[in-house]
Amino acid sequence: MKIQKVTPEHRPKVYALLQRVFPDSNYETLLVQKFHENSRTIHEWVCIHTNKAIAYIAFSNAYNGKQVCGLHLAPMAVAPDFQKQGVGSELLRFALRQDEIKSQPLFVFGEPAYFTRFGFEPCNRPVCPFDLNNAHFLSMRNSSAVGFEVGYEPEFKTAALPPGKQGKKRRPR
Repeated sequence: MKIQKVTPEHRPKVYALLQRVFPDSNYETLLVQKFHENSRTIHEWVCIHTNKAIAYIAFSNAYNGKQVCGLHLAPMAVAPDFQKQGVGSELLRFALRQDEIKSQPLFVFGEPAYFTRFGFEPCNRPVCPFDLNNAHFLSMRNSSAVGFEVGYEPEFKTAALPPGKQGKKRRPR
């Protein structure tokens, strides 16, 4: 098992992994594809085993208005046949030690029981637009004293649009 920064050559393997891990949703795959297509600044790593992607993690910018205020961890995926074996934990610990990540405020919308094991804490500020009452919104190195709604890259919204609606603008009536 080898953890590597994602390169263009890894991308098809990453997309295939995301489709295997999230079989009932295209959202995660479309999100990462749109990040790549739009040349977004993302920090991403893939875990390769026997020439297959078995785990993936990505961090994208978090915003307070137009200012970057940290990074969002999303998505994170581990192949079903490698889950519950420590692969995801090893990949997350690796990512948290990287220069691009280790000094940034981090945010994650996820399972508190899992992410608190790595130093994430419940987050009251900022507010996550996807999580009523911030019940599953956690942060690390977050010193935000003012309330605001944390912003995400636009791909988080466009990846959720149904096919055929992406990129189309509605005319005002």
